[in-house]
Amino acid sequence: MTYDNTLKYLVEQFPEQFARWLLGSEPDDIQILKTELSLEPIRADAVTFLKTTSQILHLEVQTLPPSTPPLPLRMLDYWVRLHRQYGCDIEQVVLFLKPTTSELAFADQFTARNTSHRYRVIRIWEQPPEPLLAAPGLLPLAVLAQTDSPQQLLAQVATQVNTIKEPSQRQSIAACVQLVAGLILDTELIQQLFRRDIMRESVIYQEILQEGREEGREEGREEGREEGREEGREEGREEGRQAQLKLVLRLLQRQLHELNPDLQAKVEALSLAQLTSLGEASLDFNSESDLANWLNQAEIESKY
Repeated sequence: MTYDNTLKYLVEQFPEQFARWLLGSEPDDIQILKTELSLEPIRADAVTFLKTTSQILHLEVQTLPPSTPPLPLRMLDYWVRLHRQYGCDIEQVVLFLKPTTSELAFADQFTARNTSHRYRVIRIWEQPPEPLLAAPGLLPLAVLAQTDSPQQLLAQVATQVNTIKEPSQRQSIAACVQLVAGLILDTELIQQLFRRDIMRESVIYQEILQEGREEGREEGREEGREEGREEGREEGREEGRQAQLKLVLRLLQRQLHELNPDLQAKVEALSLAQLTSLGEASLDFNSESDLANWLNQAEIESKY
């Protein structure tokens, strides 16, 4: 969920800019609502609720169209929960990040017998980049916007990032741009315009790593509590390791593109602690030889 969580981070850091873009009006008194509404939580890629004085903006980010439960049903379910709890106007927007021709990315309503519910769908690759280039919090999305030259658009975004005066904000936005650009652009091209160390030092990257660690620990605890036996705890720890493994493989694929099957097999055999260390080290990798050297060193250290 790296890309989705990056967008969730941006929405929560720059709620006014997202509300202005999506609602077409100047927002006032914005509050970020908790995503866990009444009843059981619904698992989603990344969901944020912004409440103004007159309405709620429900923004859901999707990297890929398929979802469980199906997206239209999820949007209806959230609308009912929000309306029941707040009783105000609700604007629902689904933002698709990655270009696709799937019919699921073009569906904008839930329909059943005696029931129909509509919501907005934005396919970011169809949107003009100009409004996104005008606001710092929207710059990472601008990379994915409509263009005949993604490379040239990335250069425009990099120029805009460099105009941000506040250093920590500039660093965070630059890191988010790099993460999101990885959906469609080559890593080497991205690194020509952005320093690699910006990613490692940024708040958003540290949050992603921390999330992976916490997800692993929590899944281990949950599984252990449910089973109440050593077998359950072992399964829980393995679930946590698998969650961290997915995160590390995404980071490695972003840096190195295709992974040698032998190297990937070695990565998949690492412990949770080793995977966490590899995730932090991966941003310094320029080639598969760097990964191979790290794995060899990890193997040596594990013997002592």
